[in-house]
Amino acid sequence: MLWIHSIGHFHPENEITNRFLEELGIGTTEAWILEHVGIRSRRTVLPLSYIRSTYNQNLREAAAAALYSNAETGCRAALQAIARAGLSASDIGLVIAGGCAPDTTTPAEASSIAGAVGIEAPCFDIGAACSTFVAQLHALRSMQPDALPDFVLLVVVENTTRVVDYRDRRTAVLWGDGSAAAVVSARHPGPVAVLHTSLYSKPQGADKVRIPRYGHFAQDGPAVQKFAIRHSVAALRDLQQRFAHVPPSRFHFIGHQANRVMLDAICRAAGIAPERHHHNVCEFGNTGAAGGPTVLSQRWHQFQPGDHVALVSVGSGLTWGSAMLRFEEPAADGQPRGVRPARGGSESLQAGEPAESASSPVRLVPAGGTGGPPAAPRVPAECRSGGRKAHWSLRYSAWGFE
Repeated sequence: MLWIHSIGHFHPENEITNRFLEELGIGTTEAWILEHVGIRSRRTVLPLSYIRSTYNQNLREAAAAALYSNAETGCRAALQAIARAGLSASDIGLVIAGGCAPDTTTPAEASSIAGAVGIEAPCFDIGAACSTFVAQLHALRSMQPDALPDFVLLVVVENTTRVVDYRDRRTAVLWGDGSAAAVVSARHPGPVAVLHTSLYSKPQGADKVRIPRYGHFAQDGPAVQKFAIRHSVAALRDLQQRFAHVPPSRFHFIGHQANRVMLDAICRAAGIAPERHHHNVCEFGNTGAAGGPTVLSQRWHQFQPGDHVALVSVGSGLTWGSAMLRFEEPAADGQPRGVRPARGGSESLQAGEPAESASSPVRLVPAGGTGGPPAAPRVPAECRSGGRKAHWSLRYSAWGFE
């Protein structure tokens, strides 16, 4: 058995609204976006002024302009997850990371994130595009519990707006940035039991969704959406059959946060009532593999013991998979499992803090008043070591960097 002890998330502050995209003059309107994908806004690690002036045509410039590295956003999600579990960095015995657009091919993204958090443990990546989180859970469930450490940190980092071509309305309207992290254990029971996982691939469709090493995100949109709906419905129906004993009122669904129109189609086909469908795609866009786990993190304290959550994902590869999660009874001391007094972590990320208020522990403050460009974010000390923006300590010493 595998248990999830806690989960955390982070969304950057800069917001790409439909009005912003409309003003780019790429042939889209807010009405068109809402009708076709149902997304109202997205978050990005890029400065809006950079997108407006360059349409993100030079990916090297995008990497330099980004306000956060993957290690920094992954660090923030990880800190929230570790704090919620009442643990410290020293309790983590293994770090596994993944996502659609890593900062580096070498070293593993997990190593960069672990260094930023201050974790000394083995690190490696498991990536399956937007199915990465389910793939990570599936891999751990396949391992022998006695071969694993007490606690494993899973991190999914998605800062994919850095590879979006903002001249292309078909992709510009979709993507947002977000990161998620989970503390799991195969040796210690926790608040959420992972009852079942599945993972499948159709390699013949590997060219349908691509992020080339030196290019922008591209996909065969209509074909991919049909594939995603068909296989999401099949995976969801499989879970409904496997767990037919679960009352409909206790069966919840979190799908791949690609777009709202697709999710609504899946729910209609599988008979999922609106009140049992949980999503954040309308506010945060398609955050890739981080979409499902960030929804779970935002609603972590809303689910009740006995609730079953069907997590379904679809990604490039083509890959798809699922996980059935069950929220357990409170611990003997009456406290919700996984919410314990933290022994470590950032003061801005306390265990039990409402999920969304903790999603942005740093704030961008205008450098020259409300009309000026954003200053460098105040980076928690825990996320500085190993972060790509170490030069900020010299360039922005006035903002409290060391």
